[in-house]
Formats: sequence, structure tokens, C-alpha cells
Amino acid sequence: MEHKINAYNNILELIGNTPLVKLNRIASKLTGNFYAKVEAFNPGHSSKDRVASYIIEEAERKGILVEGSTIIETTSGNTGFSIAMVSIIKGYDCILAVSSKSSKDKIDMLRTMGAKVYVCPAHVSADDPRSYYQVAKRLHEETKGSIYINQYFNELNIDAHYRSTGPEIWEQTNGNITHLVACSGTGGTISGTARFLKEKNPNVRVIGVDAFGSVLKKYHETGEFDSKEIYPYRIEGLGKNLIPGATDFDVIDEFIKVTDEESAHTAREIAKEEGMFVGYTSGAVMQAIKQLNELGEFNKNSNVVVIFPDHGSRYMSKIYSDAWMEDQGFFDSNRVEETQQVQFVK
Repeated sequence: MEHKINAYNNILELIGNTPLVKLNRIASKLTGNFYAKVEAFNPGHSSKDRVASYIIEEAERKGILVEGSTIIETTSGNTGFSIAMVSIIKGYDCILAVSSKSSKDKIDMLRTMGAKVYVCPAHVSADDPRSYYQVAKRLHEETKGSIYINQYFNELNIDAHYRSTGPEIWEQTNGNITHLVACSGTGGTISGTARFLKEKNPNVRVIGVDAFGSVLKKYHETGEFDSKEIYPYRIEGLGKNLIPGATDFDVIDEFIKVTDEESAHTAREIAKEEGMFVGYTSGAVMQAIKQLNELGEFNKNSNVVVIFPDHGSRYMSKIYSDAWMEDQGFFDSNRVEETQQVQFVK
């Protein structure tokens, strides 16, 4: 007698269809209704699962990826983890060029997932041969049978979210979304999601979150790449020192910048107020919401969707470490209550 087992064939079938969760306590003093698209519910704990699986499956469909191929990518950590995860299931080797700004937690996770990892200096120009962009290109040239995902300039990065994240949000809000607020790094998440939503309703306001030290906001406003805007900052996966081809600036209405310090504290606040353990960029996007609220962006009828891109476990040695926060000068007399109260019983 056959017994039906209700199981997924592999972990990749769990990608997508992440929940939309109402924000309550943290949004209690804000005007409007706020909902988080919690991408940590993907099996690789970030929105990058969508991109990794989609681009790799497209490469297989086109015959670019075959048995024995090696996948190479530039990553701040999340895309690399997702690519490593997909590579395991599909049987490919994986080589990743990672920014030294990536947390130790992320780098350790990549190695655990079987990837060969090259850690490259973060604070060099994009065309420097030591940059993770150039290292990935060199490794691709040197590795026979390899493909380079190149998420920063791959239109499929946008397409992955156009086909999944956008439709999911539209359906989950029954078309009642008024604002989408999302961080912009490669730009794939915000661009693909916004492109779909704008097709459904051109009046949906799309606001990108950028970092101080990044060129995106000024480029969007002026069309000018200003290298004077570039200086080191701490948030991973947000902002850029180049203009990514995977960003569709036409579907983004405006950008707002957030600081490293406020974003870190707001991420910790999300955990304490909403019970959601989220990453640094989630803190950044929620910080942007606070600033936009002060600017009068929202009204009582606003239905605002924010994308929380990843899970807090990847930042244990950074924003969730009191020692790291102290080292950055992020604790002051007004922030004392945020430090963890731990007592050891002898």
C-alpha cells in the first residue's frame, strides 16, 4: 500500500512566498499602516535566494551551465550563501569574491556551505585589481567551465523579483499598497519589485534607501556619478561605489540616506519591539521609514510595505555585539539601556 508523504523534494522548493507581517509597536507613533516583507523566511534566510535560483536555472535552460561547471560571484555575503546553497543541490562548484566589510559570520557561513572564498579589501575603487569585482572577473577568466553571475549588471537580477517579490506583495496587499520602501544595493530587489507594482498601479510610491558614502542618491537626482560622494561606511549590502546596471532608476521615485549608527540601533529595536531578528539593512529601511514619517510622506490611509532582506544571525559579530557597537562609538549616554544585561550566577 502506497503512503503519500507530504514533503518537499529539496530545500530550493521553499524559496519565495515569504510572509507579509504587520509592524505594530515600532510603528505605533508613525502615521499610516506598515507591513514588513520578511525575506528571512527563505531557506537561505535572505531575498537573494530568489536571484540565485532564478539566474542559475536560466543558465541551465540556456545550456550555459552544465555538469562540472563552476559558479563564480561577487557578494557581500547573502547572494554568496544563496548561490552556495543552490550549487550544493545542483552539484556545481562555487567560488566567491567577498568584501572584507562582510561580517565574519557571513564569511564563516560561506565556507561552511562548501564555497571557496576570496576576501577582498572593501575600501578600494571598483576598478582596483584587488576589488571583489575585479577578483571575480579574474577568477572567471582563469577557471575553465565557469560562469560569472555578475549580479550588479545582470538584468535577470531584476527579473527574479519582477516575477516573484512584486506579484507576491501585490497579492498580499490586494492591490492596496501605496508605498514600497526598500534598500538599494545591486538594485535588483527594489527595481524588479517596483517595476511590477508600477505596472499594476503607477501611483505606488517607490522609495530607495541609500547609505552615506554611496553614490546612488545623487546619481538618481542628477544623472552624475560623483566620486566625491564615496567614503567608507559600515552597512553591508546597501549603497554602492559604482552605478549598478541592475538598478532601474526610472521606477524609483526618490532615495533617502540613512546613517550606520541609526540603522544599527533600529535593527536592534525591531528585535525588541516586534520579535523579528533581522539584519543590518532591515534596520536601515526601518530607519528610513522613521525619517520619511517626519518629512510627512505618509498619511493615515498609507499602506507601506518595507522589505526586510535578511536574518539577524548574520550580524552576531557586528550590530548584535555590544563590543562591536562600542568599538564603533555607537553607544553613548542616551543608548545605555540598549546594552545587554547579562548576569553570571556562580
